[in-house]
Amino acid sequence: MAQETVKKVVLSYSGGLDTSVIVPWLKNNYGGCEVICFTADLGQNEDLSGLEKKAVASGASKLVLMDLREEFLQRYVFPTMQAGAVYEREYLLGTSMARPLIAKKLVEVAEAEGADAVAHGCTGKGNDQVRFELTVMALNPKLRVIAPWREWEIRSREDAIAYAKKHNVPIAQTEKDIYSRDSNIFHLSHEGGVLENPWNEPEEAMFQLTVSPEKAPDRPEVIEVDFEQGTPVALNGERLSAVELFTRLNALAGRHGIGRADIVENRLVGMKSRGVYETPAGTVLMRAHQALESICMDKYTMRYKDAVAVRYAELVYNGLWFCRLREALDAFVLVTQQNITGTVRLKLYKGNVIVSGRKSPFSLYREDYASFGEEDVYNQKDAHGFIQLFGLPLKVEALLAIEGGGESRYRRPDYSQFKRD
Repeated sequence: MAQETVKKVVLSYSGGLDTSVIVPWLKNNYGGCEVICFTADLGQNEDLSGLEKKAVASGASKLVLMDLREEFLQRYVFPTMQAGAVYEREYLLGTSMARPLIAKKLVEVAEAEGADAVAHGCTGKGNDQVRFELTVMALNPKLRVIAPWREWEIRSREDAIAYAKKHNVPIAQTEKDIYSRDSNIFHLSHEGGVLENPWNEPEEAMFQLTVSPEKAPDRPEVIEVDFEQGTPVALNGERLSAVELFTRLNALAGRHGIGRADIVENRLVGMKSRGVYETPAGTVLMRAHQALESICMDKYTMRYKDAVAVRYAELVYNGLWFCRLREALDAFVLVTQQNITGTVRLKLYKGNVIVSGRKSPFSLYREDYASFGEEDVYNQKDAHGFIQLFGLPLKVEALLAIEGGGESRYRRPDYSQFKRD
């Protein structure tokens, strides 16, 4: 169908089926516009060396490739991990964190190239379209966003393959590849195929980063992770860059079957979807970070931070990385991480991450306080007054009931009168 003309479009390009087809589609439907492809190297464990040749063969004028792995980990993964953000109890937000960074760089490339539009290959059913477009709106609302999946007549992967063949687009995707995947250095997600029925067990051949826990080594592997102000900086005593630390830890944890999650989640657009995620290093680091916080963070800060974590996860999942609320929550989280420095020892064993030790120069745990020994540290007689004050509301309520001729409500044999008809 005919569309109004744009001069130059920067396309978020993976080299997969959808984005490969989008290149000629944009040119055919937007007045022969110039298409520049942009690819973010987020550690997706793919050979990107031939990507420019493929993009040009598909009709693009050139490809801009950026290595964003370190920035992704330092500015997106670690802040989210420090916030303790987990979506709907299980999802560690691997895709959700990556999209705002990709979209941010997409905007920067568009501005540098003088483009008047950007485009993405997200479908009209998923969350990624929201994440891309909200980022563009926040950073440069003057850029037009083109979302082919919401416009074209292609409705299936088979249609896309046929379109690619018609326009001589080189593709690696075939009808036999039933899974839709997203990969980066933090995680690998799987959707589609047999996973569309939540009763079906995932096929073992589907997994790529983790071995089956049943086939993992029969002996645990002990590792140590060092943190500085909430950021992991060393593995087994060796200081590493974020990329190297994740690369090594992914291999270690994956070998022990760690990081698999089978989730039915609520998408932002209103439907439920099932995804299977592999997050080996991320799972280990989240557990280690929690363990270190347990000895370094006071009770009241931890309670409030747990509430913040849920809201933070929702913002990230919903594509609102670039919003004032997330920035404000980030400022809070940064303060909470000032003393999260120390070492955590963990055992990796058949899909389990077992904390076996934690230490920190800022630890709030004191053996002399917890052992109930010295009276000058903790006087047990003080507990009487504390309990009287802490339980005062309960006592007053019970006294009022008794003085009114009744009894404490908690002595009633059942609560049937509270049930609705």
